[in-house]
Amino acid sequence: MGDLLHPNSCECAFSGLDLFAVPPTQSSVENGFWVEHHPISTLTNTGPVEFVVNGSGEYTDLPGTFLHVRIKVTKPDGGALTDTDIVAPTNLYAEALFSQVDVSLNGNLTTPSQNTYPWRCFLESLLSYGPDALGSQLALSGFSRDTAGELDNMDGEKNEGVAERAKWIKGSKECDMLCRVHADIFHQEKFLINGVSMKLRFVRFKDSFVLLTSDDQAGYKVKLTQASLYVRRCEINPAIVLAHEKALQSGTAKYPLKRVEVKAFSVGQGQLSFEEDNLPHP
Repeated sequence: MGDLLHPNSCECAFSGLDLFAVPPTQSSVENGFWVEHHPISTLTNTGPVEFVVNGSGEYTDLPGTFLHVRIKVTKPDGGALTDTDIVAPTNLYAEALFSQVDVSLNGNLTTPSQNTYPWRCFLESLLSYGPDALGSQLALSGFSRDTAGELDNMDGEKNEGVAERAKWIKGSKECDMLCRVHADIFHQEKFLINGVSMKLRFVRFKDSFVLLTSDDQAGYKVKLTQASLYVRRCEINPAIVLAHEKALQSGTAKYPLKRVEVKAFSVGQGQLSFEEDNLPHP
């Protein structure tokens, strides 16, 4: 056996033979729970949806925070949809409702001012989740995969995704959806320390973008009837909180972010290829 070992390699034991070791116990986070926050102003069909999360004694688990929305689609006069109305939500319906999301911490804006939020959500979802999640977990956000090559086809027999999403709003029934917040600070694992207030501002997108229909002049309306932000709070071991407070006396908490920006370029109608020089590389 010794002849098979590299001179610079150290020996190790098979983990299945570690019969007397006890797994470590996580004791830094003592408890966790969600707190529901309601918008600070009355919901309208066009105005932004704003939430204020005041600082508290608990830490905030940002990746565990999510948005709940309840919507219904109506005719321009507010009447209920009928079987003759050919209309369906676009994919990732919950995220497509908003063109931009602004996140401020203690009054400081942490997100760039871009109206490309739906495209970021769509690309991140397709590239970050496998087929099983796309067909189950993301259905909560209003995702139903379109039939390949029939993305804009409103014929339910040819596009299964459109047919499925049309069922959700049939007869103007209300539809509940859950979605994550696609902002850089929400895509890192570090907890937000206690005492930091947070404000989120969701800017509504126009209804014609959110809905797919064979009649562009139909003027269907999307009514947001309810919105709640569920913030994940965590009670931390007092010894760790005290250690953090002492460390803050001599420095600041560090939150490394992977900055994501979606850039828009103009492509001529009917153009099948596009080239752009000097694109940034990761």
